[in-house]
Amino acid sequence: MSLFFETIRIQNGKIYNLNLHQKRLDQTIKAIFKKPSQISLEKEITIPKGDALFRCKVIYDTKIKDINFYPYTPKHIEKIALVDSSISYRYKSTNRSCFEELLKNHPNYDDILIIKDDLLRDTTIANIALYDGLNWYTPTNPLLKGTYREYMIRQKELKMKNLTKKELKICTKFAIMNAMIGFKELKHISFIY
Repeated sequence: MSLFFETIRIQNGKIYNLNLHQKRLDQTIKAIFKKPSQISLEKEITIPKGDALFRCKVIYDTKIKDINFYPYTPKHIEKIALVDSSISYRYKSTNRSCFEELLKNHPNYDDILIIKDDLLRDTTIANIALYDGLNWYTPTNPLLKGTYREYMIRQKELKMKNLTKKELKICTKFAIMNAMIGFKELKHISFIY
């Protein structure tokens, strides 16, 4: 069985959205292993010294398997291919072969935007949001319910909606979001349909 992981932002001695990472970890263990979680991320993570931006990767099954810290540099994204796929990625598994295969088939792009059942879902690294001139919307059913997406919904800065290619073509702004980058509007982006 696969291992699972959480990617957690740590900067200036602060862990971001730890409660949302804990919630997702607990839900994953309950769903996959049919037992309650015994893991406390707060007790397991020792915050690194310094003010650098760290990507903390916690690998687990029913127990913590590994915790690593990496300096973080965001990926540069300008060209995104729209790709129809039936992949499923409900839990944040270390087995990312489904994404690797899709990326391998589109080597000239910075990332891909996955379309499943005619609806926009996620890129390989982030949830998405579209702005219609009044509101920011994120897909109702993304491939993975990201922690930063959840944070933005709770803050009432994002609304959920089924999004199609039509909305992508008429939106005035496009953004990606994940635990490391937060909410990032991509201003110089091209989509290949």
